[in-house]
Amino acid sequence: MALRTVLTTAFDLAYTGPLMTLTELKYAVAVAREKHFGRAAEACHVSQPTLSVAIKKLEEELQVKLFERSASEVSVTALGEKIVRQAQSVLEQAAAIKEIARRGQDPLAGALTLGVIYTIGPYLLPELVRQSIERTPQMPLILQENFTVKLLDMLRTGEIDCAILAEPFPDAGLAVAPLYDEPFLAALPSTHPLAAQGSISAEQLKNETLLLLGAGHCFRDHVLQVCPEFARYASHTEGIRKAFEGSSLETIKHMVAAGMGVTLVPRLAVPPAALQPETRQRYQDENHLCYLPVCESDASAPPTRRVVLVWRRSFTRYEAIAALRNTVYACALAGVLRV
Repeated sequence: MALRTVLTTAFDLAYTGPLMTLTELKYAVAVAREKHFGRAAEACHVSQPTLSVAIKKLEEELQVKLFERSASEVSVTALGEKIVRQAQSVLEQAAAIKEIARRGQDPLAGALTLGVIYTIGPYLLPELVRQSIERTPQMPLILQENFTVKLLDMLRTGEIDCAILAEPFPDAGLAVAPLYDEPFLAALPSTHPLAAQGSISAEQLKNETLLLLGAGHCFRDHVLQVCPEFARYASHTEGIRKAFEGSSLETIKHMVAAGMGVTLVPRLAVPPAALQPETRQRYQDENHLCYLPVCESDASAPPTRRVVLVWRRSFTRYEAIAALRNTVYACALAGVLRV
């Protein structure tokens, strides 16, 4: 019997059915992360029936139940958690293989999947995308906007290549490169008595109703961490008005204009016309908003957040990361300090 026939026969005896695919593992990881089949399907850009069939096929092949399904939510079984962790590792290694092969060619050739948090995306991405098209047209950006925690999960599983986040965030063993320090400005109704001042102090803000983004938005935590005065009030809920779940900075700004309170916003979220001397008054009259720098009498540094670029240490397209960082630096980032 020829050697090929012997090997083929041995393989046929060992082979018991279709092998699991990376796509099925990706779906399983997404369901474990989202705790919901519909949201997992949306995150994977497939229909829910397609994802459900793939998960069922994977469970049948492994002969284990990965998820407990109920009408309200999906939970991961004890054995499923172990399998999902291994699947995450497999997906990361598969992505590393692709990256190694790609690096042997043009390291800038091919799309770069970039995650951005909600409080940075609307203000940085328009200029970043324009600069990226001009500087690295061979490296289109695939954008994913989400919460910090979800973007960190997507980094670990290889669903995105890198992310632009604001510190602090949970240490996930990622490579981190600083981009810029961004100061916070206070937003007040244009008719507020303090709006006539050239600046405002944290002490003055403590006496106001402070509007913040709801739970899940890291910007709320950023404000409370860089402004300890607000954190003390947040614990007692006095002087703090919690914003609604899913609110955006733009919604909060509209609430301020309506006279519901004051808030802090990152510098890039402030329209240029709101700060330029020749257009400032007109902006206030039309939008009912006034922006003031936060300054202390002891000349201490104003509250800021550090914006960083993060990626997996196993990601080998170093040139792509460097190109993206240089593209960010090429953007017109008024009022921030590049680091």
